Amino acid sequence: MSTVAQTTATAGTTGNSALGALKQIDAGVLNVGYAEVGPSNGRTVVLLHGWPYDIHSFVDVTPHLASAGYRVIVPCLRGYGTTSFLSSETFRNGQPSALALDASALMDALKIDTAIVAGFDWGARTADIVAALWPQRCRALVSVSGYLIGSQDANKKPLPPAAELQWWYQYYFATERGELGYRQYTRDFNKLIWQLASPKWPFDDATFDRTAASFDNPDHVSIVIHNYRWRLGLAQGESQYDELEQRLAQGPVITVPTITLEGDANGGVPPTR
Repeated sequence: MSTVAQTTATAGTTGNSALGALKQIDAGVLNVGYAEVGPSNGRTVVLLHGWPYDIHSFVDVTPHLASAGYRVIVPCLRGYGTTSFLSSETFRNGQPSALALDASALMDALKIDTAIVAGFDWGARTADIVAALWPQRCRALVSVSGYLIGSQDANKKPLPPAAELQWWYQYYFATERGELGYRQYTRDFNKLIWQLASPKWPFDDATFDRTAASFDNPDHVSIVIHNYRWRLGLAQGESQYDELEQRLAQGPVITVPTITLEGDANGGVPPTR
């Protein structure tokens, strides 16, 4: 039986604190930290953050959704914030299918049959997978940068040099030096990614520090490194996810109502059109 508990961690120690106190619940292989805002009987929206960000990415939109009558759930992904593994023996896996099952397990634990699912970066990929594989769980989808479902085979194909340059950190993470560097300079590294990915966003130190606390999670580095190494075929996944990854490699069609978004000042690799 799942249990929900309040935690003393607050979701907004500086700036907008609209997310309030976090809750914790056992879901799948995790004890998930999440914010919940809005009426408990409202239509549910699940908001999924990416790397290297956290639940504060949604601190401004959440109160608008709540005031419109939505029940908003904003979980910390595995490796972030107060989310932890139930067992020290569980492999710290960053596979896309594993993260998607985390989202499904959280919905099960919270007794949510169906929800509007939205996200960006890792969160958008996770939302895309939920919508593609379990459309009955996804009332509608909002995906930043569109269709992000991929596969190890697809990632073997080289890109033009300018595009490869923008993925520099994936190659860095593929090395032992990269893992050690990310572990030693996690906050400095992620602040640089913020600056490169959003070159016109003049965020202040307080805004970054509010999110950076989530990177102190003891599993953060392991999850991030495995995610990017797995994508390049440099790290093994787990056999229980093989069938899901094979389905995802086929590029399943998303049939639920969908909105895609893209910023006009995105420093990352733009989606193909």
